[in-house]
Amino acid sequence: MEWLTATEVAFVGLVLFVILLIYLKVPAMIAGALDNQSQAIAKELHDARKLREEAEALLAEYEAKRAAAEAEAKAIVESAKSQAALVAEETRASMTAAIKRREQQAEDRIAQAEARATSEVRAAATEAAINAAEKLIRERLTDKAQSALVAEGVAELGRKFG
Repeated sequence: MEWLTATEVAFVGLVLFVILLIYLKVPAMIAGALDNQSQAIAKELHDARKLREEAEALLAEYEAKRAAAEAEAKAIVESAKSQAALVAEETRASMTAAIKRREQQAEDRIAQAEARATSEVRAAATEAAINAAEKLIRERLTDKAQSALVAEGVAELGRKFG
């Protein structure tokens, strides 16, 4: 077989190999495998898009919840501030009322003390006047005048009760 060169033998072998591949439907299998791989990649891309959309939806939901929680926290803080202001105002009002009551009680005690002192001064002045009058009467009244006054008093009692 000298009529074929090595290059020609290699070429004939290559042609037979390609014919064998076509006969065994290897190109169809390769195309099917590539199609399957393409479909798998497309499915993964679709799943990835779906997961991304779900993640974006969850992110938006959580951001909305966070915003709502922040708004609620601000509302709670504002409510607490207003309640604290009300409590402070109520405390201020009750303290003012308590101070006024205590002032009034102090004024009442002062007035009572003044009345008591005035009463004591009057009593002392009355007692001093009685003592002075008694002293004057004793000095100026004689035994005879005393007897006449006692008799007159007895007679007057007899008229009133008798």
